[in-house]
Amino acid sequence: MSNSMAEAKAPAFLNVKPGDYVIIQAEQRVALEPDANWWMGQVVFCEGGARDPRVNTMFQIANVDDGCILWVNADEVTHVVRSFDELTLNV
Repeated sequence: MSNSMAEAKAPAFLNVKPGDYVIIQAEQRVALEPDANWWMGQVVFCEGGARDPRVNTMFQIANVDDGCILWVNADEVTHVVRSFDELTLNV
């Protein structure tokens, strides 16, 4: 195995579970330019794949802006936001 493959970062969606907040960015291309639009949502449900049900392939995600629940392909999840659990507030 080459060093570049050994050092490759695992996709963000592999450890996603219901309740996680995630950043979604579609891989769509418009006029050969990457789509820069993204949104944040909370995972409601994780759907496993047909080949291996333990590997998530689809998510139901509630958009934090409007509450709309959408089905999202797992590879559109670019980041998992987990820092809220350890966030300390100085109120």
